[in-house]
Amino acid sequence: MKRIGILGGTFNPIHLGHLMMAEMAREKLKLDKVIFVPSCLPPHKSEVGVLPAQDRYKMVRLATQGNSAFSVSDFEIKKGGKSYSIETVTHFKNHFAKGTKFYFIIGQDSLATLHLWKRIDDLLKIVSFVVMNRPDASRHSSKNSKNRDTYLLKRYVSLFSMPGVDISSSYIRQAFATGKSVKYLLPEKVIRYIEKRQLYR
Repeated sequence: MKRIGILGGTFNPIHLGHLMMAEMAREKLKLDKVIFVPSCLPPHKSEVGVLPAQDRYKMVRLATQGNSAFSVSDFEIKKGGKSYSIETVTHFKNHFAKGTKFYFIIGQDSLATLHLWKRIDDLLKIVSFVVMNRPDASRHSSKNSKNRDTYLLKRYVSLFSMPGVDISSSYIRQAFATGKSVKYLLPEKVIRYIEKRQLYR
């Protein structure tokens, strides 16, 4: 029985924190593959400052080269419009063999709003959520969200801790815009892609 991880996101841009999250989940859960799924239009984020989907897709392809356990899907980009996880997971369920086990990888900051995701009850029947505990997670949780987190964790979620590496796409975008160094924050191939096309300027 195959075990497939799914890591969706805007990836604006993809960075080493995303790659670490995927690799740790792969190792801890003995996943056969982790599929990165760049969104077309993320439902919970403003479109302002988000690069065109094809640029983000190409950067994810560059970042994952060399890891045979990683692959990239353009399903949400080809589908167009807003990206909802229930549609993406259903797509993969229909394309993999019956009995394949799916794991949806998220950061703990996303856990507080998990109850708001489209058709979350149906989604929880198809996938197991894997929550990677980020260093800044506590800043995103209110008392109520922690109660919701506990409820969901007990029923559907596996929680793992990541090393204390706090990298954000917003910081990287700002660094490019202000001429600061981004070395060691994202793969060199991605840095060269961004610099060649003068993105985030």
